[in-house]
Amino acid sequence: MVESTPRSRVAEVTTDALSWAAVPLGVGLLLSRLWLTNAGWAGATALVVVYCALGVLSLAASDAPGSASASSRAGAALPAGLVLAAGAGAVALAALASTLPGPAVPVPGGPIVLVLVAAAGVAEEAFFRRLLYGRLLRWGAAVALVGSAVAFGLLHVPLHGTAALPIDLGAGLFLSWQRWASGTWAVPAATHALANLVVVLR
Repeated sequence: MVESTPRSRVAEVTTDALSWAAVPLGVGLLLSRLWLTNAGWAGATALVVVYCALGVLSLAASDAPGSASASSRAGAALPAGLVLAAGAGAVALAALASTLPGPAVPVPGGPIVLVLVAAAGVAEEAFFRRLLYGRLLRWGAAVALVGSAVAFGLLHVPLHGTAALPIDLGAGLFLSWQRWASGTWAVPAATHALANLVVVLR
């Protein structure tokens, strides 16, 4: 076993601190959506920039020590394809439920909206299920799963209101379960992008 040198330990601590600093930056980017969602084309363009920045920030941050993709994959309980199929099934059930009588959330259409909502799902999952989940994993899978789900639910309150908090928490828990079960953030990212597209296209 190779022992770390003081210099490598300093580099590890610095990298870890910078990755933690990415978390509040990501929260700030997510909160900036409040001022951009009803700002027309300029707001849509700004949202594309926000989601690209969130994705790059979340992917650029290093994995938490002991939670590199290889070691997190080792704890995966189910094949990624099966977990993704569960996500697609959940989205299909939600889409079916949305056809029942009741108020629908109006969403403007257009190709840019399709790109935007898919990018939003991927960028949010890079933040919540890669960066934040990875940061919390040092305290155990349960803390990472629940912590990233609660953060997901709470950061959607400004956009959706408190009435939607139980739904957002449930979605966050499901997406975090997908991250844990598959060992990769790509599975919940695909599910989230699909869910966002279904909301726009229904």
